[in-house]
Amino acid sequence: MSLKDISTRIGQRFEEMDRARDQSLINARKVIKNCSLAIRAVHRGEAAEVEQFLAEARKLLSTACDQLRAYPDVYYSGFLQDAEKEYAEAQITNRIVTGQSLPTPEELGVDYAPFLNGMAEAVGELRRQVLDLLRRGDLERAENLLSMMDDIYYVLISMDFPDAITRGLRRSTDIARGCLEKTRGDLTHHSAGQNLERELSSIRNRLSVEADQLLQAALR
Repeated sequence: MSLKDISTRIGQRFEEMDRARDQSLINARKVIKNCSLAIRAVHRGEAAEVEQFLAEARKLLSTACDQLRAYPDVYYSGFLQDAEKEYAEAQITNRIVTGQSLPTPEELGVDYAPFLNGMAEAVGELRRQVLDLLRRGDLERAENLLSMMDDIYYVLISMDFPDAITRGLRRSTDIARGCLEKTRGDLTHHSAGQNLERELSSIRNRLSVEADQLLQAALR
């Protein structure tokens, strides 16, 4: 085969890869956008919108992956894995907040590393949910979510493998730990505040009763 034929064939292959990459990248960005909208809807309690955005994200992610399956060098370049991570985060956040069982990577159609990184980022969304619950006075539900955050963190730290395998999971785990500790502190502070308020209320009631008794005694 001549040099010209070789270079022509390589050039054609690269052109195909480039076109497929551009198309897949567009869909991957749409996946991330839909996942962001789904998470926002989760926090607002808009169940129908959550399902709509997640379904659209799933369809777009499948298309984006199919567009690059013939080109593994581009498939594993990173942007598809970022889209998978965002999709996993949105699904995991929704399942936990709504009290459903956790999805598996196979169920979501994502690789293990993006799944774990998505789970790590879901900890931040759970922190937001805990703070919302505290503002509404639902301490019991907030404590349940904190317990789930704790469970997720211990799963993450058990994955002690090189970053080449876990795709930056160690950094994601460190961020999750920070969210967990801040949330634990917020919950402890809120609980202590509630206990103090109950004590003060009890003291006020007792003083009010004693004052009434003294007043009645003085009027006799």
